[in-house]
Amino acid sequence: MANNTVIKGWNLQDKYVLITGATSGIGLAAAQAMAARGANLGIIARNHRKAKEISTLLKSQTSKPIHVDVFIADLSSQKSIRQVAAEILERCPRNDILVNNAGALFDTFQKTEEGVELTWAVNHLAPFLLTSLLLERLKESDSARVINTASHGHKMAKDGFDFTDINGEGLYRGFKKIMGGPTIRYAQTKLANILFTSELARRLEGTNVTVHCFDPGLVATNFNQNNGMMAKATMAVMNLFSRTPEKGADTLIWLAETKDVSSLNGKYCVDRQQKEPAEVAVDKELARKLWNISEEQVKLSMNG
Repeated sequence: MANNTVIKGWNLQDKYVLITGATSGIGLAAAQAMAARGANLGIIARNHRKAKEISTLLKSQTSKPIHVDVFIADLSSQKSIRQVAAEILERCPRNDILVNNAGALFDTFQKTEEGVELTWAVNHLAPFLLTSLLLERLKESDSARVINTASHGHKMAKDGFDFTDINGEGLYRGFKKIMGGPTIRYAQTKLANILFTSELARRLEGTNVTVHCFDPGLVATNFNQNNGMMAKATMAVMNLFSRTPEKGADTLIWLAETKDVSSLNGKYCVDRQQKEPAEVAVDKELARKLWNISEEQVKLSMNG
């Protein structure tokens, strides 16, 4: 069951919340908690059948009359993200909260149709592009929030990024792969989530939009089930020591519901508290450089 403890603060009743990765795990737990509070939801998913099932589930689990929209997109595809953003703008006259929660890890080097490494495309460029495309609609809300699901795993990327190999191809070869290259690549994307949060918050200073990220902790979900039997076995063991998706989503709900989050703008939170991430994650010049390269990768330009 979702965490339905209501925080005294910003009322989610009738707010409109867009969330990626809402068909399982942390995203589903968050969607259930928000639905219980009377929020209207837009769930962005890849599988239409599963998304419709979740839509029905969300509406059946609350006594409040809520609206749940289903949007279908492949978040590894920039073309698909642009299409779904256009659909959202057409169908949804308001957007109060955008939750960038979907994530993945791929242990083999794969490229998207735009030539981008797949883990980077889904975990970093997808939220970067989707948020950018929806930003003007968010600004139309009285008070809007962008919430990004980061991870304590970002600390493994202590050396930051190799901008001469932005696709991280070298991490999937030889000794680097044996030493956990794909996992380091995942850590780089989670570092990118934190840097994106702080840089976007800086660019939006003085507007009605705040930006936040959080670490859900080690959560028992179906994450990393696409990389073979060894990965599945590893996750099965880790899940024995993991928190529930509901507990993992708790800080997300707290960020969505707390009345005044101005002091948390651009910050990284853990267990309902602001925490300092790794030193590399507060490097402002690195954040600016990452932003510029991300703009180039998605062929988008925003002033700042």
